[in-house]
Amino acid sequence: MKFHQLILITLFFSGLNHGFAQANSSDLLFEKYETYREKSIEHRRFKHKDIVPLVLKMKELRGVEVEEIGHSVENRSIYMVKMGTGKTPVLLWSQMHGDEPTATQAIFDIFNFFSVSDGFDPLREKILSNLTLYFIPMLNPDGAERFTRRNALQIDLNRDARRLASPEARLLKAMRERTQAEFGFNLHDQQKYYTAGHQKIPATITFLAPAFNPAEDMNAVRGDAAKLIVQLQKMLQKYIPNGVAKWNDDFEPRAFGELMTKWGTSTVLVESGGYKNDPERQFVRKLNFVILLTAFESIADKTYDNQPIGDYFKIPLNEKMLNDLMIRRLRVKEKGRTYIEDFSFRQREIQYANATKFYHKGYIVDKGDLVTFFGYDELDADGMTMTLGKIWPKRYKNLTHFLKKNNPLDVLSQGYTAIRLRKKEPTQIPADFPLLVLGKKEGYHNSFQLGSNPSFLVKSSAGKTFAVVNGRLIKLKKLTKITSFLIEK
Repeated sequence: MKFHQLILITLFFSGLNHGFAQANSSDLLFEKYETYREKSIEHRRFKHKDIVPLVLKMKELRGVEVEEIGHSVENRSIYMVKMGTGKTPVLLWSQMHGDEPTATQAIFDIFNFFSVSDGFDPLREKILSNLTLYFIPMLNPDGAERFTRRNALQIDLNRDARRLASPEARLLKAMRERTQAEFGFNLHDQQKYYTAGHQKIPATITFLAPAFNPAEDMNAVRGDAAKLIVQLQKMLQKYIPNGVAKWNDDFEPRAFGELMTKWGTSTVLVESGGYKNDPERQFVRKLNFVILLTAFESIADKTYDNQPIGDYFKIPLNEKMLNDLMIRRLRVKEKGRTYIEDFSFRQREIQYANATKFYHKGYIVDKGDLVTFFGYDELDADGMTMTLGKIWPKRYKNLTHFLKKNNPLDVLSQGYTAIRLRKKEPTQIPADFPLLVLGKKEGYHNSFQLGSNPSFLVKSSAGKTFAVVNGRLIKLKKLTKITSFLIEK
């Protein structure tokens, strides 16, 4: 056999071994994740003050640099954490939208990963010797303080990459110029109502290799991001089968992803989406941890370069097809007649206590023939009887007083979907309390119009009973004695 043929065969099997090694790394990272999870930030509404000690703690690690690179509009510190000595610079920024915190949590999990020594030491060595990592956790601390998308000037930082009016945007641009990052990770959250194509499965992770021009051309810079995305989405199929989507490639001339690509950084947009029974997106946080470490290894090994770039365009597009609840073929009396309609419900988060807590308020998104839409929960009410909910006749001083006297599911089973308190305080209302809580004079309207929040019970001929309260489906088939608001999932 000729020498050059031996070389080609050796390289081929070497590439296969790299691929197998990375697949194994991903599985082990997924399996061992809890070892590195930063337990001090387990809910989405953490603040700048919560992460500063975690950032500063990184100063204690050898080879890690922590730098205050600037300040937000309201003078909150913005930090950069640098680690690694490799020739390939990689820049990551999270929470440029203040209410999109999933990747920020994952970054601190990754910091914990690099803070210890264990069986992953070869992976750490590979990453840190080949890459130099620059992390900017919480680019928009003022938005995080309010749990809002925009900064304190009410500017969307991801639409300020061209004008650079905001200090936070100027900092990010300056860090790109300073690091000359070859790869960038633009880390976001998206609404839980997106699906991966036209199906019921949520788009738990959505990617994009942003276009650098209106023609959406694919040059080498964008192509590297696209090939890395192909590798990552294949890896994710093990954990979220058919749950990976792609944003459309439309060029947005004000966005950082597009301009980072234009400036020479292969940019990967990662959007953390919904996953059933994961309201705080902690499973999605775990996926971010695996995604980023897998991506680092791939960049270090350059195995992403083996992926067919055409597969990027085969990833299903993000589509907004999901709702919290879909009730199909419900018999509803409106304007003196009975109609059979589908109803889709979503839930708004009404925040309070300085945006640290929230409760839900449901509303009807759409009605009519909704056969092309889906719900995290669905009920086919065909042939079932619907009864409008009533207000519990007795008033109580507060929610604690009510719970001492009543089981909420017993109240629901009797056809009552709301209670009235003499003094209603948001701090009394758990996010998923199974009854509407009304104030002393608060109105109660069981309308089935768009935007309304009806509460009702649905009963089948076999005796199965369901309640719909605040856009949430509650099964009442089994009742247990409870002292709080536990319900059957």
